[in-house]
Amino acid sequence: MLFRSEVRTPGRDHPISITDAGATVRVSVKDRVVAESSHALRLEEKGYPPVYYIPREDADMSLLVRTTHYTYCPYKGDCTYYSIPMGGAKSEFAVWTYEEPYEAVARIKDHLAFYPARVDAIEVIS
Repeated sequence: MLFRSEVRTPGRDHPISITDAGATVRVSVKDRVVAESSHALRLEEKGYPPVYYIPREDADMSLLVRTTHYTYCPYKGDCTYYSIPMGGAKSEFAVWTYEEPYEAVARIKDHLAFYPARVDAIEVIS
């Protein structure tokens, strides 16, 4: 573990909910599909826009390069990042993942999330 200091549990003051997306979620960069899944999760956290987490198995990991950048969230745990080189500078640190998330958000383990501004599209297809 990298930064573990304060651990917080989601609750009334800071709710976090994780549900099935109920749709196919597709992420693309430079007209290439980087990830597409009908098993994506939708995470909603107070103070942030909803985020789609796509299973790693539904991403083309050959298009991603792991970085040495790390952050910490007291509600989710240690976070690691990937860049998408074909997207150029815009797609640096475009992907994040919690490889060992805290128990309250364990469903996002083995999933990837994408910054909308660092990819060309995140489509939610009903």
